[in-house]
Amino acid sequence: MPLALLALAVVAFGIGTTEFVSMGLLPQIADGVGVSVPQAGNLVSAYALGVVVGAPLLTGLGAKIPHKKLLLLLAGLFVVGNVASALAPGFGSLFAARVLAGLPHGALFGVGAVVASRLVAPERAARAVSTMFLGLTVANIVGVPAGTALGQQFGWRSAYLAVAVIGVVALVALARLVPHQPRAEGAGIRHELKAMGNRHIAIGLATAVVGFGGCFAVYSYLVPMLTEVTGMASSSTTLVLALYGVGMTLGTLLAGPMTDRALRPTLYGGLAVMAVVLFAFYFAVQHTVTALVCVLLIGAMGSFITTPVQMLLMAKAEQAPTMAAASNHSAFNLANAGGAWLGGLVISAGWGWASPALVGASLAAVGLGLAVVGGVMDGGRGALGLGRGKRSTVVAGGAGREGAERAASVQQAAVSRGE
Repeated sequence: MPLALLALAVVAFGIGTTEFVSMGLLPQIADGVGVSVPQAGNLVSAYALGVVVGAPLLTGLGAKIPHKKLLLLLAGLFVVGNVASALAPGFGSLFAARVLAGLPHGALFGVGAVVASRLVAPERAARAVSTMFLGLTVANIVGVPAGTALGQQFGWRSAYLAVAVIGVVALVALARLVPHQPRAEGAGIRHELKAMGNRHIAIGLATAVVGFGGCFAVYSYLVPMLTEVTGMASSSTTLVLALYGVGMTLGTLLAGPMTDRALRPTLYGGLAVMAVVLFAFYFAVQHTVTALVCVLLIGAMGSFITTPVQMLLMAKAEQAPTMAAASNHSAFNLANAGGAWLGGLVISAGWGWASPALVGASLAAVGLGLAVVGGVMDGGRGALGLGRGKRSTVVAGGAGREGAERAASVQQAAVSRGE
């Protein structure tokens, strides 16, 4: 694997840290800017709003910019957003800064996924993309707990400053390690939007929103479920969340090679296992050992489906995969919001703290149905993952033989530098 993937993984690590570190620092932030903890919780939504808006917007605006230059611009905006968060004098300015920090999130992942897929041979494209995603999963094990501890010890502003430093490191790594990848002829926002306007992209994004929403229906209420139902001490929940991060890492490691081997069956299997595990969690949460096993598996399956969905959207967008790849992360944030809302709905209705697990299982099952519909839409053997949507269209970037030659030259240059 080229060293350039390390730079992309560092970017993903910074993004994962800043996305979730606010959740562990809400009491400190609330005291610091003079609001209640529920009001401070709106900062999490502010970041998600930035992701949803920024993914298609910034990808479209940068449609003609070479990928490496666009990555550097987006990483620079990421640094600015986190520095602004650390220096915000009040809640209003902090809210705006968190929206700003979230704007480059989806575009960074989208552009990064396309760049990663073109750094390697076609049969290793999914593994390259999943390697970048490893930075996000490791952030849940190391970055978020470390950032939370730093913010609790030295003030919440220090956590955002630390993320900004990670962003600067990522900028340097991107500048030094990522090779130049020229845009295909005719690239532009109209070209990207045209590629997005097909039913395969729509069904793929719907699969991400609904299927991944099942995971977030449980994750959003994991701590109160474990303390209220399982009976675990609140002091041990940090370790449980780290266990969830370990599961995410394992799922990402498995997803890459399996997606390269059989994309659709990997997606089907991930959603099916997620539905079963979430349903089992409804009963398993009563006992500590079984609850922890399910937490590990939920984390694994949640990240497992990310890679096949990403690769599927890039393949179906064919000649303009960047916006499709970026929009996937808008879909994941909508899944976050929708899953949390539905999970809270059943708790408020008096169904019990464990009830979000049933909601999650239902959403994962519906997501599986949508994925199968997408496979059937491919026609013939597509429903089994053996039809159209070849990975070579992702690597070549849709520029035909010229795009394939460019991808090959980029890869050869990376090899010649010992990467």
